[in-house]
Amino acid sequence: MRWTESAAKSRLAAFVLGAAGVAAFAPLGWFPVIWLTLGGLFAVLETAVERSGSARDGALIGWFFGFGFFLAGVSWIYVSLSLFGGMPAAVAGLATVLFCAAMALYPALAGALFVRFSPSAGWPRGLFFAGLWTLGEWLRGWVLTGFPWLSVGYSQTPPSPLAGFAPMVGVYGVSLLTALVASCVGRAIMGKARLKSLVPIAAIAISGFWLLGHEWTTPRGSSMRVALLQGNIAQDLKWRPEKFEESLRTYYRLMHDNPAQLTVLPETALPVFLHEVPPAYLEEMRKLAARENGDLLFGIVTGDRHGYSNSALSAGTSASQRYDKSHLVPFGEFIPPGFAWFMSMANIPMSDFTPGAKTQPPLHINGQKIAINICYEDAFGEEIIRTLPEATLLVNISNVAWFGDSLAPAQHLQIARLRALETGRMMLRATNTGMTAVIDVDGTVRNVLTPFTQGALVGEVRAYDGSTPYVRWGNWPAVAAAVALLAFARRRKALS
Repeated sequence: MRWTESAAKSRLAAFVLGAAGVAAFAPLGWFPVIWLTLGGLFAVLETAVERSGSARDGALIGWFFGFGFFLAGVSWIYVSLSLFGGMPAAVAGLATVLFCAAMALYPALAGALFVRFSPSAGWPRGLFFAGLWTLGEWLRGWVLTGFPWLSVGYSQTPPSPLAGFAPMVGVYGVSLLTALVASCVGRAIMGKARLKSLVPIAAIAISGFWLLGHEWTTPRGSSMRVALLQGNIAQDLKWRPEKFEESLRTYYRLMHDNPAQLTVLPETALPVFLHEVPPAYLEEMRKLAARENGDLLFGIVTGDRHGYSNSALSAGTSASQRYDKSHLVPFGEFIPPGFAWFMSMANIPMSDFTPGAKTQPPLHINGQKIAINICYEDAFGEEIIRTLPEATLLVNISNVAWFGDSLAPAQHLQIARLRALETGRMMLRATNTGMTAVIDVDGTVRNVLTPFTQGALVGEVRAYDGSTPYVRWGNWPAVAAAVALLAFARRRKALS
């Protein structure tokens, strides 16, 4: 009975720690919180090693941590399904809970392996924990098309010193270092070699601060004036035919009043098929771009009811070009096999897109080579670097109005900040309702529009040349480092 009570308390503690860990991410951005909460998970798992050594015990602790983590962090899934997707509230709530429960299986796997195969004692356990956590996140980032949202590395945007490692090892490498720091914190919580635990934390932090000042890429040419337009068209109104002309007028006015060499409209800013837009309107928008000897980028659906793509098109002084979104969102942009019944309960327009090619060349616009990504695509670092180092500027167009006034817009902006850091490129974000922003190469937000307001963010940006280590090698160094830590920790156990 005592063991059962202790196990139940461990699972409850893990759930609370997981939920609290979300405070490390935007919008709060209290980055040290994840060191404490993930360190707390490490301490709870260490207790389970001593208590039972049972993989089941470890799996349940990891699952409860993950369930609390995702339930608190991606509750906006309910908003998209219920408030804007038209799904019955009970069904949307159940779908959200089941999704969070499924995502919690990754920390559950890490917890099970840690408790079952952990080194006997001492600091190798911290290495073992960090390796398992990182591999779990990496798997979550690509299995079944992937869901890398809330990888703990994203919480370490500036001013966290760990942000300095992003251009070298990417978000998963930062997750690995975050888990290492957390394991040291966990050992200190348990009163094990507290002073010695501070040494690796200090070494990682000092190294990160030093790397933050390193310039991996170099600016090229003169600055360019850009205007990022935020139409603030409510999601429940956006696709109504009677609101179409209002959308056209809104973006025409914003573009007319904010001349720039590059004007960017959000994802599906014009909420119809391309062939349904009045040709005269597109010509007037092209003329507005050309008056500054510039170009326009805008999001629209191309194709027809029998096959359509989520696209970005250019118009202006440069040749007209097109990018089709390749990484589609399950249930939002394509229907997984066997789930047509589920989607029949929702009212999501354009929910079965055709993906674009995995590798598409950057768009040659106004002297820039622009790597376009649409909405959720910027959550996948290795996909962003496919056009690098050729591309000189990153542009994301999004419509996160689907998630209302939730955590999602701020979390998405934080993800984009990591992409800028990893690549050594500026990132421009044009969104429908927020957060429209200009992000510098060091991951700092130069300027951002207030969410749920209508306006234009105008600023000067630079092109950048060169490659960061992450651009050259992608995620593989981080994955290899995680595997190496596991092997080293296990070898220490074999020798002990």
